[in-house]
Amino acid sequence: MTSAATALPRLGVGIGWRAEIDTVVERLPGLDWVEVVAENLCLDQLRAGHLPESLRVLRERGVTVVPHGVALGLGGAELPDPERLSRLATAAQALDAPLVSEHLAFVRAGGVEAGHLLPVPRSRDSLRVIAENVRIAQQELPVPLALENIAAHLAWPEDEFTEGEFLAELVERTGVRLLVDVANLHTNRVNLGLDIAAELDRLPLEAVAYVHVAGGIEVDGVWHDTHAHPVTEPVLEVLARLCERALPPGVLLERDDHYPPPAELAGELDAIRAVLEGRLEHV
Repeated sequence: MTSAATALPRLGVGIGWRAEIDTVVERLPGLDWVEVVAENLCLDQLRAGHLPESLRVLRERGVTVVPHGVALGLGGAELPDPERLSRLATAAQALDAPLVSEHLAFVRAGGVEAGHLLPVPRSRDSLRVIAENVRIAQQELPVPLALENIAAHLAWPEDEFTEGEFLAELVERTGVRLLVDVANLHTNRVNLGLDIAAELDRLPLEAVAYVHVAGGIEVDGVWHDTHAHPVTEPVLEVLARLCERALPPGVLLERDDHYPPPAELAGELDAIRAVLEGRLEHV
């Protein structure tokens, strides 16, 4: 098991690698690293040592690649699926990744797939189950694991912890690292009334491995974390608030649909860099 105090490399500023924009990603100026969805990689090809051409080019250029899982479901009552864990481990080895990441969510129950990342009950019983699932995953993975906070549209009535308290306790029990998604924090602020400043104060920021930034849209008072719209200033403000407390080792821009022109993607990366350098206006 890797403790939260174990040093991880400074990743810098990166973007989510997607096959639809692979050549665009290759040409983005000043790119330090990329994140790739593990489930989008062919396991047989990884085991044979074959990467998608664009990822091979980036790796040869010295760009760090981090696998990001979306289907492990560590927040469920069932034990982690060995095959899904094997995929993450194989991806980490094939990409020479310094860590892997997944979501603090449940995605299936009784063999039924939800098709969505669902929030876990933040109870003591849930914490005990999730901590055990995390320990199992850590034992099978060759690199440290980071868990991401998710966007939610509901809160469980049996919650006994705030999100920050729950994550802090999970870090204390397992040494897991954190992937803090500031867009998801903003989503939960709009939809659930989350006090972001209070939650940031509760988080063990020394455990943060990196940060996600993404765009979304508000419709009829509900924030939708679409990953298909430009990053808004309120999301960048959350990033700025986090950076006031601790500078994260890495920040990554997520975009999954309606891909804009390369210059617009580069501009969003520059906006992130501006926050990291303390230059965001109106904050």
